Amino acid sequence: LKLLPKPVFGNDKEGVARIKKLMLPALFGASVSQINLLLDTVIASLLVTGSVSWLYYSDRLMELPLGTFGIAIAIVVLPSLSRQHAESSVQAFAETLDWALRLVCLIAIPASLGLILLAEPLLITLFQNDNFPRSDVISSAGSLRAYAVGLLAFMSVKIFAPGFYARQNTSTPVRIGIIAMAINMILNITFYLAGLAHVGLALATSLAAFVNAGLLLWFLRQDQVFLWQSGWLKYLLQLGLANVAMVAFILFSADPWEVWESLSVLARVAKLAVAVGGSVIVYVLVLLLGGLRWRHIYR
Repeated sequence: LKLLPKPVFGNDKEGVARIKKLMLPALFGASVSQINLLLDTVIASLLVTGSVSWLYYSDRLMELPLGTFGIAIAIVVLPSLSRQHAESSVQAFAETLDWALRLVCLIAIPASLGLILLAEPLLITLFQNDNFPRSDVISSAGSLRAYAVGLLAFMSVKIFAPGFYARQNTSTPVRIGIIAMAINMILNITFYLAGLAHVGLALATSLAAFVNAGLLLWFLRQDQVFLWQSGWLKYLLQLGLANVAMVAFILFSADPWEVWESLSVLARVAKLAVAVGGSVIVYVLVLLLGGLRWRHIYR
């Protein structure tokens, strides 16, 4: 009947051609961390049995704050940056990037510390069973901590990259992404030779993410579209005190992870909810006591 629609790409339209030209580099630049994770999996398949699974479960937990908050912030930031660039509002553009980085620090730092300190309890509660015994928990915890080290960098990349895309500059993130991938492979080989196995692969990805984020920030500064706004020293002190208090709460309230193995599933879930919920409450209370208010971060 010839009723199926046939898509027609308007290559003769300047706007469509422009989008197609910018899309692929933008996709690559935004996906460097995911590509590095894929490379980790390929290399892990050459290591001892279980390495791929350990990296997979670690990555799933690390992706929770990254996907929930990092991507959400990036989605909010890009339209604002695009509008401000179109209006030639350099100051507003810089303020938006600065606000996004502050929000990332507010979320990523405690999330990273929480994943590091509660690695075993999280894995035991969510995954441990007859097919995922203690040895798998221990191995996965090592790679989870290595990934958690780079959470701040992973989330920073998500908000720095839109600073280029909003200005229709997709080539710079691609070049930086290629550098980050090369460093990731060099570190993978180095850590493999050093005997770090799958943990080395995760650590290499985290360090490469810091290189990626650092170079993106440097070029944004060079282009004078990212300007440090006032109040960063006070803000970092507030975050520092809140994170120290949160870490102290976790260390003093959490039982050794071996205790978790003897608990029932419901008891593990309840205990983990108390640990995570209590940590969040302590973190927020100390921030409030330090003078941080919702109006300081709301836009």
